[in-house]
Formats: sequence, C-alpha cells, structure tokens
Amino acid sequence: QVLLVESGGGSVQSGGSLRLSCAASGFTTSSYAMGWFRQAPGKEREGVAGIDSDGTITYADSVKGRFTISRDNAKNTLYLQMNSLKPEDTAMYFCAADGRSILARWLLLSHEYSHWGQGTQVTVSS
Repeated sequence: QVLLVESGGGSVQSGGSLRLSCAASGFTTSSYAMGWFRQAPGKEREGVAGIDSDGTITYADSVKGRFTISRDNAKNTLYLQMNSLKPEDTAMYFCAADGRSILARWLLLSHEYSHWGQGTQVTVSS
C-alpha cells in the first residue's frame, strides 16, 4: 500500500526558509515520479515542483530559483527546500507520486498522479 506522509510545514516570516519532507512507503521513490503541489484557500491546487524517475525536474515559474526539489532514495523521502518565502507561498502543501514516468511538461499536472499525502500547512507572514 502506497503511503505518503508530509512534514516540515509551519509559520515563517517573509524571506524565511522551510524544508518539507514526504516520507514514502509501499514503493521505492527512485522508481516513481513525485511532485509537490499546493492549494491556498479559495484557489485551485497548483503544481510547485516535480521529479520524474529518471531525475528530470520541473518547477513552476513562481518558485524557480527559490525552491528545490530533491529525493533521498536511501531514506525513501522526497524534499522541498523553500527559500526566500513570500506571503503568496502560503498554502497547504501536498506530496504526490505515481508509478509511471511522467513527461517533464506534465510533472506539474495533478491529474498525472494517483497517490497523495494529507498535506502540511505553510504560512508566510509579511
């Protein structure tokens, strides 16, 4: 059974940093496409960053240069390092995974993923 558990969210001031973690079980992270998504109140879920099983990475334009997605296959964990946080980054952040290889241009599309975590809240104050 695939299980994704996010952690690392919290409240920070603008310009601060957070590192989100997504602990995976039931599959091997190195063989899955994985991604980070976020959803703010009243808004649609949007893709933030994705990494395919072959290591291809895609970022949303809004986070390029500030966020870094990575995975530690030995720990079966996906990470999202978030620097220079802005109030508009405030949202619930979700980890997602799928057993297929996903093309780079589709890595930020939520319908490409079949497994989801419960989310972790990130709040950035100005």
